[in-house]
Amino acid sequence: MKIAVIDDYQDAFRKLSSYGKLNGHDVVVYNDTEKDPVKLAERLKDADTVVLTQQRSPFPRAVIERLPKLKLISQTGRNAYHIDLDACTERGIIISAAGAGTPNPTAELAWGLILGALRHIPEEAQRLKSGGWQKTVGTGVNGKTLGVYAYGRIGGVVARVGKAFGMRITCWGREGSTSKARADGFEVPATRAAFFSEADVISLHLPLNKDTRGIVTAADLARMKPTALIVNTSRAPIIASGALVAALKQGRPGRAAVDVYEEEPVLNASHPLIGMDNVLCTPHLGYVEEATYESYYGAAIDHIVAYAAGKPINVLNPEALTREA
Repeated sequence: MKIAVIDDYQDAFRKLSSYGKLNGHDVVVYNDTEKDPVKLAERLKDADTVVLTQQRSPFPRAVIERLPKLKLISQTGRNAYHIDLDACTERGIIISAAGAGTPNPTAELAWGLILGALRHIPEEAQRLKSGGWQKTVGTGVNGKTLGVYAYGRIGGVVARVGKAFGMRITCWGREGSTSKARADGFEVPATRAAFFSEADVISLHLPLNKDTRGIVTAADLARMKPTALIVNTSRAPIIASGALVAALKQGRPGRAAVDVYEEEPVLNASHPLIGMDNVLCTPHLGYVEEATYESYYGAAIDHIVAYAAGKPINVLNPEALTREA
């Protein structure tokens, strides 16, 4: 089979321990991102299988209908909201997706961002490299309030680390999330307004879907303290469009640390948050960690091997199995 792997920024796919399972197949790896549907389709026109790296590129009908040879989409991770499922099913294209990864890599990055922002670590490290010495006074977390929005797998790890640092932990989210937080001994404020207004640090851990898009509003941000920090390692659109930039300019909250953006990759520092002095920005590193890559890409390879053997696994659209592309 001809296999195309897209958006592998680090060229990690060919270095996997499981890559040898694809011996005998023709594998092409693209390290950049092509956003134009026509150009992306031209790039993939000869592929029998496409490996999608998370949600780095949308896979709409405009691309799918230009790929007459495509038989399998192997998705890293289980989220496939960026793929036109109906278009694939109509054309008999199987989508295999599985694996949620572990919560630790993203939780670790969230804490890296919290500590980096509060202690001014990136700028002080750069100042030292440039020949200077310390100039800022950092903020500690002991005794401060950490607000965790969505106490799930990742949020739970973030909360427990905050507790170990001596922070007061509050949680907000759906009933299932807040019930679990209470059961684990964490506070749930009486109101949404109290959650945002009382926190010194808020860390967002919501999945992106139709219910969570724009769920953090300008009004929520305006309630935050001028000394507070908001951290987003989830997805950019869970914050209302333009609201975070405007809020930071108005001083509530006073700081932000973000790992995710509306359109990725962000090149040439073209996002307004990157140029702001009160924002720490990283290039979507949440799950970018060796063990996670081995797991995600390893599952994608297993999908291909199973399909080649005539036994597709983890199929999201089983109706496609009865259709011919």
